[in-house]
Parts: sequence; structure tokens; C-alpha cells
Amino acid sequence: MRKILEKCPTCESDMIVTRLSCPTCGTVVQGAYQPCSFCKLPPDDLRFVEVFVACRGNLKDMERELGVNYWTVRNRLTEVVRRLGYEVNPEEEEKIQHQKRDILKSLERGEITVSEAEGLLAQLREFGPQE
Repeated sequence: MRKILEKCPTCESDMIVTRLSCPTCGTVVQGAYQPCSFCKLPPDDLRFVEVFVACRGNLKDMERELGVNYWTVRNRLTEVVRRLGYEVNPEEEEKIQHQKRDILKSLERGEITVSEAEGLLAQLREFGPQE
């Protein structure tokens, strides 16, 4: 999917749409329009939303489709919700903190290696709440 420019290539300011035209009849509409929320998402987030819709919001199906674990899907969804400008449910934030504690407890019990724990925590940082 091709996106419109979101940022100015020269100064990095937000771009706005000012002109649309119909290639068939030549009708032109001019004004200043903000792109939709989805237009502002990076391509990987747009792909994630497409998978979400195709899976009808079933996170287990998304897990299989994306080849990642359930918590990665949940954290990624939380981040996309945040990027769309919606507040994240405080309960969602608590779940992510709980996941961090579980990872560290698993490491402490020797159930996972240090590198596995680092990878899991990196996934939470990448797709979890921004601290």
C-alpha cells in the first residue's frame, strides 16, 4: 500500500493534503486536510492492522499468522492503539508489568536463559508501553 508523505522531506514538519484531482473528469478539490490516523502509521503497523482485520481480531489466529507469541501480539496491539492516539487501558499496562515480572522469575528459576530473557524483555520494550 502506498502512503502519502507524512513529513516534509526538507524540514520534517507534518504535511497536509491541499489538492485532490480526478484523473477522469478533471474535478479538483482544494483545501487543507489532515491525513487519517491510519495514514500516519508506519508500514509495519499498517500490515499489523490488516492482519488484525483479516483474523477478525482473534489474537490466537494473529499469533499463528505473524509467527510470534501471544504476548508479543498483545503488546504490539497496545502500541498500535497508542499510535492511533487512543489511551491505553491501565489494566493493559499492568499486564505488561506482570509479563516483565514473569520473565524475570522464569530466569531466576532457570527456566529460560539470559539471552532468552533479554529477547523477551526487548519485545516488551519494542511493543509495550513507553516508559
